[in-house]
Amino acid sequence: MFSTSTQCKYWMFSISNEDELSKLRDRANQKHIKNYGRQVNDAAKYEVFLTSEEEKIMVKRYELHLRDFCKRFQPPMPRYVIGTSFHYFKRFYINNSVMNYHPKEIMVTCIYLACKVEEFNVSIQQFVANIKGDREKATDIILNNELLLMEQLSFHLSIHNPFRPVEGLLIDIKTRGSLQDPERLRSGIEHFLERSLLTDVILLYSPSQVALAAVLHAASKLQENLDSYVTDILFGEDGRGKLEELIEAVRAIRSMVKMVDSVPDRNQQKILDKKLEKCRNPDNNPDSEIYKKRMQAMLDEDDDLFHAISAQNSSMDNSALNMSIASP
Repeated sequence: MFSTSTQCKYWMFSISNEDELSKLRDRANQKHIKNYGRQVNDAAKYEVFLTSEEEKIMVKRYELHLRDFCKRFQPPMPRYVIGTSFHYFKRFYINNSVMNYHPKEIMVTCIYLACKVEEFNVSIQQFVANIKGDREKATDIILNNELLLMEQLSFHLSIHNPFRPVEGLLIDIKTRGSLQDPERLRSGIEHFLERSLLTDVILLYSPSQVALAAVLHAASKLQENLDSYVTDILFGEDGRGKLEELIEAVRAIRSMVKMVDSVPDRNQQKILDKKLEKCRNPDNNPDSEIYKKRMQAMLDEDDDLFHAISAQNSSMDNSALNMSIASP
């Protein structure tokens, strides 16, 4: 159940305190600058480093890339895998800076992990076949970041998406409602839910609230009214006390989704890309010499450990072959 899940307990943020998410993201930005900007004058720090707002723009841009990558993915990716990928990506950048971990690399890692968690069975070879460019490098990046991602998610990997509540609502409308052919709502619902993933809605409202907002939005687009269904059937007399709170939540969700801007400024993208390349943490940049040396050291350490274990096993095998059994 959502109410007892780690998602509800640890990854839902206060609606009453609208700045809570912004403050956490600002803190991640400031932490990175404090750690890596000791030699930079305060007056010039944002000429060198990304601002919190610029980080937000970068994350939003890669959310669009995430959506498009999942849409093109072969074999076709189920919606719940896409939803889970968005949850992981958004959670990661609440407490981490894009200057520390590039969103391009975290994005594909989130999608790959979501495929595994949601049991959408694709091998790493099948997965990287959907990536343009150096697939061997992409494989290394994904596998090297997978544990990091799980750690940053506090190993809270189970996700409740709004897709199942939507199906429940449609069945209920067909069974108890008066709307003719509720399946007409489906395309509007899917469009709304896709846009909702590009907002913070999934970090602020429960899956059932998002699902209801999607259904009511789709109905309004068809000039259909489901008010009586919600007030009289869905909530009834016993749920009237929660109705006002729900109506407010649905309005807020629809407002946030309506404000989604899916057309990024290309000139701004280029400027931020150049700035990020200069200020990103070289320890986590696969193209940096520091990163390559660290990876090589880890491989050498693994090789040494393998040879040590092999030698120990060989010695034990020889002992076993040369052992003698005393006569009684």
